[in-house]
Amino acid sequence: MQKNFESVKNNILNQTFTLNRQQLISQISQKQSFLCTGLDTSTDKLPSHLQKSPSGIIEFNKAIINATADFSVAYKLNTAFYEQYGQKGWEDLSETLDAIPEDCFTIADAKRGDIGNTSSMYARAFFDKMNFDAVTVAPYMGEDSLRPFLEFKDKWIICLALTSNPGSADFQKLTLEDGRKMYEAVIESVCKWGNPDNLMFVVGATRAEDLSNIRKIVPEHFLLVPGVGAQGGSLEEVATYGKNKDCGLLINSSRAIIYASGGTDYAEKAGEEAKKVQTEMSAFLR
Repeated sequence: MQKNFESVKNNILNQTFTLNRQQLISQISQKQSFLCTGLDTSTDKLPSHLQKSPSGIIEFNKAIINATADFSVAYKLNTAFYEQYGQKGWEDLSETLDAIPEDCFTIADAKRGDIGNTSSMYARAFFDKMNFDAVTVAPYMGEDSLRPFLEFKDKWIICLALTSNPGSADFQKLTLEDGRKMYEAVIESVCKWGNPDNLMFVVGATRAEDLSNIRKIVPEHFLLVPGVGAQGGSLEEVATYGKNKDCGLLINSSRAIIYASGGTDYAEKAGEEAKKVQTEMSAFLR
């Protein structure tokens, strides 16, 4: 039975626990993992027995969370996968967020970024109302578009820096007059607005060769690295070139984990895949 939206919303409003930098580092050490499981859940990808159920996404997400929580330090919810279903999608997103253990870092992959007034509303939505630990942002409109997010204590922005999609070369790798690449200038500018306690950067795993260069610019910051797993990124390369003294990495895997099986054993297989990744990660943390 579909939960009443107000009751779901109130459950989220009652959550006040957030993870600061030291708590995140502690979780990485305790779990010997820097895995971020991406809950990019879509009805047409669910096991067949859940596809026609009105609560299919919630049942699926909760089972995935239960199976992977021992191996994941973070969960990333790409809001587009929920927004596509309108109000019901937002209800599912809220209920999914409510099911994530308090010791796990939560990311709203919303890629927001607008003039200050609008960004203030986005920040209130994701930080005050839904209590995500972090939200992804696009820096194109400059400091005043990101500043409202940075004013929240123990909350994070995760700024797009160097992504792995084919079109990333259109702008991110343009060479400026001073010889820097566009993405380098973006990272250097954004670092002046935030600090390693409230600012991370998105760096695509399929561009692992650029990680060492990025580490020279931001030696202390965490990097959120999508693209490992189904997208072909190499965990070994990312860890070799991107890890810092605090680990400094959250490596996201979505499809390779949550869709490890299309059958009734989907949760069990997801847990097995997450454990496999965690075991590989533990070798790089020793």
